[in-house]
Amino acid sequence: MTIEAHDPHRGTQDWLWYLGVPAAAVALYLVYGQLIPFSEWVTSLFPVARDSHTGEAIAFFVYDVPKVLLLLTGIVFVTGVLRSWFSPEKTRAILAGKREIWGYPLASLLGVLTPFCSCSSVPLFIGFVSAGIPLGVTFSFLIAGPMVGPVGLGLLYGLVGWEIATIYLVFGFTIATVAGFVLGRMGLERYLQDWVRELNAGPVGDLPEEQFTLVDRLKLGLEQVREIVGKVWIWVLIGIGIGAAIHGYVPEAMMLQIMGGEAWWSVPAAVAVGVPMYTNAAGVIPIVEALLGKGAALGTTLAFMMSVIALSLPEMIILKQVLKFRLIAIFIAVVASGILATGFLFNAIL
Repeated sequence: MTIEAHDPHRGTQDWLWYLGVPAAAVALYLVYGQLIPFSEWVTSLFPVARDSHTGEAIAFFVYDVPKVLLLLTGIVFVTGVLRSWFSPEKTRAILAGKREIWGYPLASLLGVLTPFCSCSSVPLFIGFVSAGIPLGVTFSFLIAGPMVGPVGLGLLYGLVGWEIATIYLVFGFTIATVAGFVLGRMGLERYLQDWVRELNAGPVGDLPEEQFTLVDRLKLGLEQVREIVGKVWIWVLIGIGIGAAIHGYVPEAMMLQIMGGEAWWSVPAAVAVGVPMYTNAAGVIPIVEALLGKGAALGTTLAFMMSVIALSLPEMIILKQVLKFRLIAIFIAVVASGILATGFLFNAIL
């Protein structure tokens, strides 16, 4: 973007930015806090029962679309501003060599502490990628966030006790860290979408970095929002729309047939069934509880849970705007391998 170095109206414009950005942040925060009652109100306008599958789908869509778009806007803006201080080259230099090794567990830890589902984690992932953070490190966050977030862990603790919940945490954290490391070592940056690679390779503004004012940096953040959100928003609608259509729908009888047996193929079958579905950790835990109560194997059930919340179809649709198909396929293969290992090990030791 072009930044004017000498503008006679610059002082007045600067104050508008200083007042406007905090006001916009407060407004977005207030809107975010009203999404649940808003989604309930919109759902009540339809001639369907709230607890029906259709009612659940409408409420889910009306809540999740603005939530993800608000998160995407805020995160891209912040990372765009920070990018004016930390160019991709500087970021890579900071995380280079031995220090990058610590980036994987730190990104996984951030994911564990972040109460986001898979689609809500995508905005942070996009922000990290656009800021030039190494791809493998960003994948560690993307995997850990939905798989072992605080909401899911808390509910799992109440369902199966602290011992199994702790083992699940260790396995999930390890999958995220190791998968990110493996993906990072594969040199997959060439499979980012072209506009992402151009964004990372391009200059940050038209002025030398040391001449940037705070307003210049805020303008760069807004430009990032226009560029990135403008490319992704329609796919957020499509992805979450598909997720809403299948939200809460689990063919329980079929799942019990798959998960209740001792056959070796039960774990991969559970993962294959779980990937097309979509819900968050809070939504999948009651399903896990029902399946375990009816005799489903623990490892197979947990593999199903991991695949639902870490490899959801809507997440992949949104990621397609940032990653090419080959990279998405590699990502799915690496994460699915970790989930399969977890399922087999849980079934073997418990």
